[in-house]
Amino acid sequence: MSTYDATLKSKRDVAQGTTFFSFSRPKGFEFKSGQAIDLILPDGNGPVTDSDRHAFSIVSAPFQDELCVTTRMRDSAYKRRLKALGIGGAVKIDGPFGSLTLHNKASRAGVFIAGGIGITPFMSILSRAAHEKLSHRLLLIYSNRRPEDTAFLPELHKFEQQNPHFTLLATMTEMVKSAQPWTGETSFVDADMIKRATRDLSDPIFYLVGPPAMVEAMKGVLDHAGVDEDDIRTEEFYGY
Repeated sequence: MSTYDATLKSKRDVAQGTTFFSFSRPKGFEFKSGQAIDLILPDGNGPVTDSDRHAFSIVSAPFQDELCVTTRMRDSAYKRRLKALGIGGAVKIDGPFGSLTLHNKASRAGVFIAGGIGITPFMSILSRAAHEKLSHRLLLIYSNRRPEDTAFLPELHKFEQQNPHFTLLATMTEMVKSAQPWTGETSFVDADMIKRATRDLSDPIFYLVGPPAMVEAMKGVLDHAGVDEDDIRTEEFYGY
């Protein structure tokens, strides 16, 4: 991996407690949809330490001229520094890394399962699929508590309009706590939902992203749904 210089171009909230950050894309920085970076916030007071860096999936797609990440704004020292970063603020990018990229064989469907901020690598993959008009059949099962907590819902609906091969199945599991309307699914992601949603898909490959406990739990759900472990690709993250 290499380290690159970049600057903050813009930032905006995309859900309650979730912020999108757009950085300049360093010259020569190449990546694949689904990969990640370390975002380094130098403090100018010495060498970079582990507390100055954080791993993030890349939300933007390779054809775009910006480099974007999205995160839950938890009350940690790193997140406070990131929140305080002003437009034009300097950062360093280390990467890319990771292998959670879309399979090449278009005859096999892709099923993405995301909860909350686990949506981030799939945004890049879905953006690329729409832009390049890929023929893969793609399904995103996206679970959140409420619409207020759901990042990128308008963008995902737009991908559905742009890509006839993509289907979004979003579910909100705590609508009693929501102030917004919702007419879609409200159940938890379980084996029955997965079997129902994927019954017409050809030989699908399943992609899971999230904290280790969530990934392990969802692997158990997929096993109960009859999915072979060889058809499951995972990526775990900590402390998003």
